Amino acid sequence: MAELYCVGRKPNEKTADEIIAGLEAMGNYIPTSEAVRREYRNVLLKEYEEFVEFHERQNSEKALPDAPEGGTGQ
Repeated sequence: MAELYCVGRKPNEKTADEIIAGLEAMGNYIPTSEAVRREYRNVLLKEYEEFVEFHERQNSEKALPDAPEGGTGQ
């Protein structure tokens, strides 16, 4: 997920399919049933969305200038 995030991939079905393909390439078994794959894709998409939200929140916190504690700097 970190690799996809670093290259700017947005959380969408295509990205979830890429994650599945990567997992399969690493030898993880994912059933061929379309119903199971759809559910697996939805779970991966939710996890990736949370991953992206977490990292974007961290990046925005780093971008904020540090204000002195208990004051506005004035």
